[in-house]
Amino acid sequence: MEEKKQRLIYFGTPKISAEVLETLIDHGYNIVGVVAQPDKEVGRSAKREVVPTKQVALAHHIPVFQPVKLKDDYSFIEEAHPDAIITFSFGQIIPQVVLDIPRVGCLNIHGSLLPKYRGASPVQAAIIHREKVTGVSLMEMSAKMDAGCVYATKECEIDPKDNSETLFAKIETLAKEIILENLDKYLRGELVGVEQKEEDATFCYTVKSSEEKLDLTKSVDELVGWILALSPTPGGYLIYKDQKLKVFDAQLVDKTTSYPLGYVIEADKHGFFVQGSDGVISLLSLQLEGKKKMDYLSFVNGHPYLVGEYLS
Repeated sequence: MEEKKQRLIYFGTPKISAEVLETLIDHGYNIVGVVAQPDKEVGRSAKREVVPTKQVALAHHIPVFQPVKLKDDYSFIEEAHPDAIITFSFGQIIPQVVLDIPRVGCLNIHGSLLPKYRGASPVQAAIIHREKVTGVSLMEMSAKMDAGCVYATKECEIDPKDNSETLFAKIETLAKEIILENLDKYLRGELVGVEQKEEDATFCYTVKSSEEKLDLTKSVDELVGWILALSPTPGGYLIYKDQKLKVFDAQLVDKTTSYPLGYVIEADKHGFFVQGSDGVISLLSLQLEGKKKMDYLSFVNGHPYLVGEYLS
């Protein structure tokens, strides 16, 4: 494998970013540092869980930096003398003072077809809004969020049954392809960027924990979108008899509105049908608070008097 001497610092935190980092390392790129969000305490024991990109970096003996606030702590980047910074799902805004450090510049992989869905949750946003196509964009980083010129894009179709897990898998594949196809050309100054049209820009934000409570007043199309976007984790939920009922999969049945909102119309071998605001949805995969995740038939068999009940 050809030795690649340009000094790269990789910014990223979650598993999807770790997979792209591993790919760059496997293809011989000279990663001289990895910048990730701080490790988090998880569970009742508050054990600190090492973030995925840090796991990859440590396995390859690459220095790791985890600043709480990058704008206040970036001297390690200056000391590394990078030729370029590569970013994919880091989790903090990178200040201009850091963007100015690399000799060549700063590349970002973004999980949408810019300028659509700038921001923190483009994959979930595409599902919520029931897009048919999404993809990744390779862009020059700028001080304004996800607003830099775009060097390349790659598209994928969104299956109506895609949830966040399956769509993230598609985005991961595209991210690996787009960086491998373009990074060398970028480092040689051969890529030509296209400015984004500001008038076409749309934005998305980090999904809040309060939004895990599913809103039956939304259109049934958007409601199914929220269910799939929150699946498999953290899982959106409705309330059934004062308990959280997580819903991991659902589909539109029809656009009739013959019953009150949240009314359980049918619950048998044919399906678990609930009245939405402008149609009926079928709940397919469920988990009642304190119970195991199960398919709808197992759930309705264990709850024989669902018809006529209400979900909220």
